[in-house]
Amino acid sequence: MAKRGPYGKGIERREQILEAALRTIAERGFLATSVAELAEAVGLSQGGLLHYFGTKEELFVAVLRKRDEADMVALRAPDPAAYIAVIRRNAQVPGLIELFTHMQAAAADPRHPAHAYMKERYRRGTAAFSQSLRDMREAGALPAHIDADAAATTFFALSDGLQSRWLIDPSLDMAAHLELVWRNLIGA
Repeated sequence: MAKRGPYGKGIERREQILEAALRTIAERGFLATSVAELAEAVGLSQGGLLHYFGTKEELFVAVLRKRDEADMVALRAPDPAAYIAVIRRNAQVPGLIELFTHMQAAAADPRHPAHAYMKERYRRGTAAFSQSLRDMREAGALPAHIDADAAATTFFALSDGLQSRWLIDPSLDMAAHLELVWRNLIGA
């Protein structure tokens, strides 16, 4: 059931802004997209757009959270192939990889709005991936000596590093490198 009243309209408008921002950044690139263009795309002034988010940094973090929602649907399967498929899909939206990489670097500053987002993203993502690996290990699909927590952390770090490097050299096949590491991990 749709929310009613001003609060519901505000939530709906915020979602419209996020969807437009996802599309625009994916198509044009993060560095080539201004807040003014995002505001124009949804028929608002810059101030009107930022009313829904506070600052442009908080807007961009909200865009990443929205992108994560779609990724989490794909990652429900307890299989690293799903994770690799997300990385493969990310190669189709370089603007979102630009945004992620910039926000990841900015998150090193604990005062930046991306700091808490990145900490929580890594905590939740690593925990979920680690659990998938433990489940695979218990099912006999992963060698017993594999440390699930360390493997999950390494896999996340590798994928983020590959995305940063891919921005510099788009000929890099991120998914192929992750598949290689996965095959080596499971001993295939």
